[in-house]
Amino acid sequence: MIMGNKRVVILFFWLLLGCKTTHWVNLPHESGNLVITRATGHTFIHTSYLNTEKYGKVPCNGMIVMDHNEAIIFDTPTDRVASAELIDWIQNQNGFKIKAVIATHFHEDCLGGLDTFHTHHIPSYALNRTIDLAKKEAIALPQNGFESRLELKVGRKKVIGAFWGPGHTEDNIIGYFPSEKVMFGGCLIKTQGAGKGNLNDANVSEWSNTVLKLKDEYQQTEIVIPGHGKTGGIELFDYTMALFKE
Repeated sequence: MIMGNKRVVILFFWLLLGCKTTHWVNLPHESGNLVITRATGHTFIHTSYLNTEKYGKVPCNGMIVMDHNEAIIFDTPTDRVASAELIDWIQNQNGFKIKAVIATHFHEDCLGGLDTFHTHHIPSYALNRTIDLAKKEAIALPQNGFESRLELKVGRKKVIGAFWGPGHTEDNIIGYFPSEKVMFGGCLIKTQGAGKGNLNDANVSEWSNTVLKLKDEYQQTEIVIPGHGKTGGIELFDYTMALFKE
């Protein structure tokens, strides 16, 4: 009987150790600059705001993946103030360390707060093409480039950044967290009911083909986070393809 109780205690200890990564994260968080919501056990959505002439105040999404006191962020918030707020929030979660920030394309809603991450000595990553395009815009540059695919460890898990073709821009990548089948589609993926949005740098003729490649490669995806608007499932692939199909 004593041995049985001992096994129960040991099992409880390991369950507690495995659960501590995100169950103790302080949620929700909401201010005038930043909203953070949970998507799954280890993934979160950060939403900040971009003031535009054409569309007004636009909510912009990014993804946070957290595991064993480490975090990786896809896209910075839109400005330095919201970025500092996000960094503070993560670092106050039981000592979480931000290992990296990954930009999914060269627009302001992905890179607007990059200087703040660099000030905090947080490494940044982006497609080589993104870095080249950012140079032309005279905005902060990601520090580390990759050609088409990036894989980084966060805690005991991995995250993937991958380029599958043009769409919203020539450099748009997606983020994927295999452990929980979550994709951050960024501005390549549209939320249900959305219009075509900003097409200034778009490749409309290839957009549907790129998303079709995503759908074929990531058939197991369960949650899709778009760059703007509400999270959905793989139906967002079909909606986006239909929107841009010629």
